[in-house]
Amino acid sequence: MTFDLTPEQDQLRDAVRALGRRYGHGYFVEKAKAGEHTTELWAEAGRLGYLGVNIPTEYGGGGGGITELAIVCEELAAAGCPLLLLVVSPAIAATIVSRHGTEEQRKRHLPGLADGSQKIVFAITEPDAGSNFHRLGTVARRDGDGWLLNGRKCYISGVDEADHVLVVARTEDASTGKLKPALFLVPTDAAGLTRSKLDMEILSPENQFLLFLDDVRLPADALVGESLDTGLPALFAGLNPERITVAAMGAGTGRYAIERASDYTATRKVWGGRTIGSHQGVSHPLAHAAVQVELARLMIQKAATLYDAGRDLEAGVAGNMAKYASGEAAALAVDTAVQVLGGAGMTTEYGVATLLGAVRAGRIAPVSREMILNFVAQHVLGQDKSY
Repeated sequence: MTFDLTPEQDQLRDAVRALGRRYGHGYFVEKAKAGEHTTELWAEAGRLGYLGVNIPTEYGGGGGGITELAIVCEELAAAGCPLLLLVVSPAIAATIVSRHGTEEQRKRHLPGLADGSQKIVFAITEPDAGSNFHRLGTVARRDGDGWLLNGRKCYISGVDEADHVLVVARTEDASTGKLKPALFLVPTDAAGLTRSKLDMEILSPENQFLLFLDDVRLPADALVGESLDTGLPALFAGLNPERITVAAMGAGTGRYAIERASDYTATRKVWGGRTIGSHQGVSHPLAHAAVQVELARLMIQKAATLYDAGRDLEAGVAGNMAKYASGEAAALAVDTAVQVLGGAGMTTEYGVATLLGAVRAGRIAPVSREMILNFVAQHVLGQDKSY
């Protein structure tokens, strides 16, 4: 057992950290408040190869795994630039296409995902079913040689920035008559696909949308994989990378908040010439948050290692635990940072309150803390399913 990164991973961490700090949280906030996207940062990260670290080299990627992509997510967040689309496009979409797409789909999409010139977002959540794929109302039916999609999706990130949406739908199994999940690559300019922006109380340069699919006609090769049997394994292939990279982004955000607060409390003096950080009422909460963030980082490392080793079942447990731990730790870290900074903590200038909405959302999405506890109770503790 080792907790050391390889020399290449260390170099990646240092390089991404340097890139993130060149842009910084001020850039992130400015873009978000202006209703703009972090286009420059995304393009430079793609040009430097950071967006494609987990994509096979034959398609223009770095040939690494989710461990490397988690490093990218964490270090950009630790620099104050938590990019949600890193989770959606390189982690979910690229993994699904790489592992389960046809060779033509890999050639068509992976190079662009690797260099950042293409983005594919992910659409599973629905107004009624949530992310329960057993109850999805979006249905794909055969239409000659192609497909016809109808349904609704909600909380879909970054549709306005993407070329395609990876839509999770249900199709009828001819042998059983039952509906089974299938994934489709839908161009964002497809006829019949419309969107409506959701107003969110989260400061982010990435927007959330409702999607409406009304008789969206797709060619046969829009179906991910060679057959409908690909649907379920392809769907699950994207869930563990999603949880691990979301967790990494949360851990990086927690590190950023603690660093900002620690810098302030180590120099701020109010009474008797002592720094406020010398008082345990200030330093202990920060130290506690730092412990929680570090524990989450260890679980993220374990989950990513298991996933990259092909141990998907174990990675599923570890990935859910990592996401839970990171969501709690990030929320604690940002809240504690705001508290110890006092009034300064609520200003834009000090750059911590700007993250309150995002870390609170991290305890809900992409899977809530309660559903993770259900998962652990059932699959780790052997309890009866509660839902």
